[in-house]
Amino acid sequence: QEMIVTFDCQRGAGERLPLHEFMTAHEHYRYGRYREAISNCGNSFESIMKAIHEKRGWNYEKGKATASPLIDSCAENGLFPSFQKEQLNQLKCLLRCGVPNIRNKVGSHGVGTDVTEVPEHLVSYMIHLTATNLLFLANAEKVLD
Repeated sequence: QEMIVTFDCQRGAGERLPLHEFMTAHEHYRYGRYREAISNCGNSFESIMKAIHEKRGWNYEKGKATASPLIDSCAENGLFPSFQKEQLNQLKCLLRCGVPNIRNKVGSHGVGTDVTEVPEHLVSYMIHLTATNLLFLANAEKVLD
C-alpha cells in the first residue's frame, strides 16, 4: 500500500509503468505464475531507473540499458548517498545481485529441456525485494531536489 501511495502521488504518468509492472508481478505471484512474476519484478526495477533518468535528463542507452549500467549511471549522477566509496560500492552490488540476478537465473531466459520449478519462497522474496528497491529508488530521487 505504501508503494502505491508513493508512486501515485509523487510521480507523473510516464513513471507509473514501474508500478504497473510491479502490480502485474504481484498478480502473477498470487496465481502461481512464478517465472512471470520474477520477470515483471525485474522489468519494474529497470523501469523505475529509466523513469528517473528520463525525469532528470540523464543519458542512458534507450532500448539497450539493463540494470547494471542503469545502477552505475544512477550512482554517477548522485542518486545514492556517497558517505564512503566502499558503502556506495556495496549498495551497487546489493542492487545488482538482488532483483536482476534472480530474474536472470530463474525468470527471463528459456529453460530449454530442463524445466525446473521456481520455489514460491524465492518469488515471495523477489516481490518484497523489488518493492523495497522501488521505494528506495523513488524516495532517493525525490530528495535530489
